[in-house]
Amino acid sequence: MRLSFFSASLREIFAGWNASCFESIPMGAWKLRILLCVSFLVIVSIVSILSNFRTTPQLPSIDLPPSAPVAIGTPLPPTESPTPTPEPANFVGRMTLIIPVAGVRPNQLLDTYSEARSEGRTHDAIDIMAPADTPVLAATEGKILKLFQSEKGGTTIYQLSASQELVFYYAHLSHYAEGLTEGSVVRQGQVIAYVGDTGNAGAGNYHLHFSIAIVSDPKRYWEGTNINPYPLLQNRAQ
Repeated sequence: MRLSFFSASLREIFAGWNASCFESIPMGAWKLRILLCVSFLVIVSIVSILSNFRTTPQLPSIDLPPSAPVAIGTPLPPTESPTPTPEPANFVGRMTLIIPVAGVRPNQLLDTYSEARSEGRTHDAIDIMAPADTPVLAATEGKILKLFQSEKGGTTIYQLSASQELVFYYAHLSHYAEGLTEGSVVRQGQVIAYVGDTGNAGAGNYHLHFSIAIVSDPKRYWEGTNINPYPLLQNRAQ
C-alpha cells in the first residue's frame, strides 16, 4: 500500500516537472535536464514493479470432497485408559490365606467390606467377631513392618507378604504375642496377637478388624489400595 502511494506521488511530481523541463532552459543545460528526466522515469518504473511484487500472495485452493469435514486446530491426544481397580480375584489361586482368628470357620465370616462407617468412610475391611483374647494368627507368611498404637485402630500390626505385593492390617488387638517385634518374619498360622476392643471398636465389642492392601512401595505401607479380604478368606487353606 505504501509503495503504491509512493509510486503515484512520484508520477505526479514527474508529470509537473516534465512539463517544465523544456520551458525556459538554456541550450547548454539540455543534456543535464534530459538525464534527470530519464532518471525519474527509471525510478518510477522500478517503484511500480516493486509495488506489484508486494501484493498479498494468493493461497492455492484445496479441493475437498463435498462431504469431508474440515478439521480445525490440532487434535487432542487420546486420553489414557484409567488404571483398573484391583480385584481380589487377581489373587485367588495365587495366594492361599487362612482365617486370621483361631477357631473361626468360613461360614462365620461376614462381608462388611463395603459397609459405611463414621465420617463418611467405607469400611474397606472385614470384622471377624471372636471372644476377648482369642489368638490372632498370621494370615500368611511375611514380615512384620510396624507395630503401631492408633487412635481408631487401637493396638495394630502391619504385615508385608513374602511377595511384597500386599500389606495385611490387624487392628483392635488386645495385645501382641510375646516376642513379636518389627522386622520379625512370621510363618502362616503363627500367633501374632490377641483379639481385643482397643481403639474405636467400642467397649466389649471384641473383634479383629482385618484388611488387605496392594502396595507399590512397601516403605509406604499405609498408602496401599484396599481389596476385599472376604473372597480370599473363603478360598482359605483347608
